[in-house]
Amino acid sequence: MGLQNNIKRGLFWKHVFRVAVVFLIVVALFSLVFKTGGALFSGDFETINKVHFANNQWIRFWLSKIVIALIYAMYTVNKNMK
Repeated sequence: MGLQNNIKRGLFWKHVFRVAVVFLIVVALFSLVFKTGGALFSGDFETINKVHFANNQWIRFWLSKIVIALIYAMYTVNKNMK
């Protein structure tokens, strides 16, 4: 089935949600480790907060990852759904 038909199905959105949550967690952790891995492993959470979350940077941090996770999940679920 095509994406237009799958979007109308409730089962499609349940699968999208499951895949998106898992992918969001993986992408967020990868991003934290990649950009501030040293601070993360040394327990310097103030640096992590300053780099990723202070001054409304948390919006860009989470919004970009949520969009990426939803697009990836919709593509993957649509590709595997019959």
